[in-house]
Amino acid sequence: MRYDWMDQYLLCKRSVTKDFQPSWNWIRYHIGGKMFAAICLNDQNVPYYINLKVDPAEGDFLRSQYEDIIPGYYSDKQNWISVNPHGTVPDELLKELLDNAYHLMLGGFSKKRQREILNLSCCGTECTACGFYQKECAGCNECQGKVFHAPKGKACPIYACSVQKHRYVNCAGCAEMPCTIWKETRDPQLSEEEFEESICKRMQNLKSL
Repeated sequence: MRYDWMDQYLLCKRSVTKDFQPSWNWIRYHIGGKMFAAICLNDQNVPYYINLKVDPAEGDFLRSQYEDIIPGYYSDKQNWISVNPHGTVPDELLKELLDNAYHLMLGGFSKKRQREILNLSCCGTECTACGFYQKECAGCNECQGKVFHAPKGKACPIYACSVQKHRYVNCAGCAEMPCTIWKETRDPQLSEEEFEESICKRMQNLKSL
């Protein structure tokens, strides 16, 4: 297969898991337990198709432009395509198609479930990596933003704006990130330097999706 970068590329995506389905002889890639891409192997374990979830309109266009892209092999012909792993589809295009497949499958979940799958709060915090998680704080996704440093009984202002007001999955959907609410909402345990570092890390988490 000429796309020898594909496995590492997919496994670098947040919350992607990989398995092998022996009865199909497929290497499968999942997000939230649902397959969005697969490498189909022949009897000699050589790849003969790369299957990808696709928007139906985009799939029609791609099949008309590239002879190495056909309707999904052993898949829904409208919502999946198959790419020749030894063909001439440009690497950058295949990466774009893999990105789209990942986001299409992720987008099929509820917004709350997407945050859970990604293990990120709406502001990009990885709650399970926090020392307060399941101690002083149940976690942003679990407590609907009512984290330990928020006003008692109320959601964190970032959660209230992003999720409750604007109905975003997370702040990555907002052109103003990081906004003044981000700057004004901080874990009181953090120093000024640590707070700025946390903003950079959270932005990095959200922009990498």
